[in-house]
Amino acid sequence: MAQNYSVQPGDHLAGIAARFGFADFQTIWNHPNNAALKSKRQNPHVLAPGDVVHIPDKQQKKIAAPTTAVHKFQSKRKSLMICLAVKDFDNNPLANVKCVLEIDGAVVNLTTDGQGVLKHKIAATAKGGSLKIPDLEIELPVQIGFLDPVEETAGYQARLINLGYYPYPFGAEDEALMRNAIEEFQCDFKLSVTGVLDDATRGKLKEVHGS
Repeated sequence: MAQNYSVQPGDHLAGIAARFGFADFQTIWNHPNNAALKSKRQNPHVLAPGDVVHIPDKQQKKIAAPTTAVHKFQSKRKSLMICLAVKDFDNNPLANVKCVLEIDGAVVNLTTDGQGVLKHKIAATAKGGSLKIPDLEIELPVQIGFLDPVEETAGYQARLINLGYYPYPFGAEDEALMRNAIEEFQCDFKLSVTGVLDDATRGKLKEVHGS
């Protein structure tokens, strides 16, 4: 039955689609009833708590096949790709660094590429885990689906934290510290240094962060 679903913290569209039995999240994303949400958010995997997603009725697919033979039908569910950029304190990529990625209990050994990037396929229902860099004795939490859109306060704060400009936990509200973080970011990327998150700063923050 068609229904509207209110996005919860940690939700992204691939996970929502899997929860409601859809193999491809695009079926939901491209539904006319989600046109306004699609225009507002643009990225189906970066939604904000409280966003409303229309879940359409599932449609039966019919395939003609002779009754005198045995047939096998396989449903393909698209996997997601997690992409992590590993950089030092000067924002330089850490290339060819050995890492250990754990997602929902599954552990895999990976090595960053020449740009310091790790890529790995994960299930649409994956929630998170950790990234370890043994040589640097670093272990970082990995949360999937918890990044809010950059237009939201929690969204731009999270990006500044991830990029190393605001080393405080979520919920820490100090206007002076946040202003300093924005100023540092603006200075590093040759923007007008105002300490205010204007459209140019927001766009550059999204570009540098990668989403």
